[in-house]
Amino acid sequence: MSFGDIMTKKKTKLVIKISLLLGTIISLYFVPWIVVKAWILPLPDTIQEQANEAVNNGFDGIIIYVDKVNKPSEFYAAGWHDKSSRIPANPHALFKIASISKLFTAVAITKLVNNGQLSLEKTLADYLPELSGRIENADKITLKLMVEHRSGIPNYTDADDYWAHPKETYQEKIDLVLDLPANFKPDNDYEYCNTNYLLLSKIIDKVLGYPNFEFIQENILNRLNLKNTFKSIDYVNIEDVMSGYHKGHPFDLKTDDIGMLASAEDVGIFLRALNDGSIFDDKEKEIYSSIYEYEHKGWVPGYQSIAKYHEDIDAVVVQFTNTTDPKLYYWNLADVEYSRIIKIIKKNNSF
Repeated sequence: MSFGDIMTKKKTKLVIKISLLLGTIISLYFVPWIVVKAWILPLPDTIQEQANEAVNNGFDGIIIYVDKVNKPSEFYAAGWHDKSSRIPANPHALFKIASISKLFTAVAITKLVNNGQLSLEKTLADYLPELSGRIENADKITLKLMVEHRSGIPNYTDADDYWAHPKETYQEKIDLVLDLPANFKPDNDYEYCNTNYLLLSKIIDKVLGYPNFEFIQENILNRLNLKNTFKSIDYVNIEDVMSGYHKGHPFDLKTDDIGMLASAEDVGIFLRALNDGSIFDDKEKEIYSSIYEYEHKGWVPGYQSIAKYHEDIDAVVVQFTNTTDPKLYYWNLADVEYSRIIKIIKKNNSF
């Protein structure tokens, strides 16, 4: 190799290093420092210390539930259950679990498919013919594609300023996407979409002839003896619900009626049963594995949740945080806090 070739190679490496450095600097500029700070802090020794740190980093309150195999369940909380009343966070409080409820719906669909009441290959038009011509490709979108978020149906919560005035009824929600073009052809892409599960719940209601939550109650909640999972705030003592706060919004969001509520423990017990298969009968686990995931996150204004099973440590860890923001910085912050909790569990080798 000539001297000129060596110098050219060195210059190329230098350019690459400078480019990488600039890329890192630019990326850090756009990453909110609240997240960077949480990420670079020294890892504390205990989960409780991490919960306290999460509050110091900006969350109004946090709940953590840890279920290690053959060990007593662990409960942690920090911050406020109700900030205005100065009530400390309660690890057994009810919380709006948002999209974690999709796991319950997917299990219900699995059971109905297994007993022959639903078919994954039938289409939206088969079950809700009134939507033919109102939702593009209704005759090609199967139940399986809706469960998998591969339908191409627009997401009703993407409507302008949706969360400023959330809709309450099925009809109000579905009206937001009727006659809109599909985002993609069925099974040609993936896009997380709340409309899919709005429609799936409607289909279950129609097939059963009664509200789908009654089926969930009988076949999931009662089976697992879950006493702290509810359809909506209409069925709970509102004082048992952890307050929710959204940056820039002056009021507690506790009384907004947006979906299911549960305790962290109930979510953890359900997630354990989902992952070990004890919630299933016959061929249900095989069916479920072919259509949906075994963990989930949730977000509605004021409420963020993460529920995962970690096979390497055989532990279920659920985290609730009751602060959100318009730019989703706190969504990323919750991920950082959660990852640090998992590191603490592994570091302590106490599973």
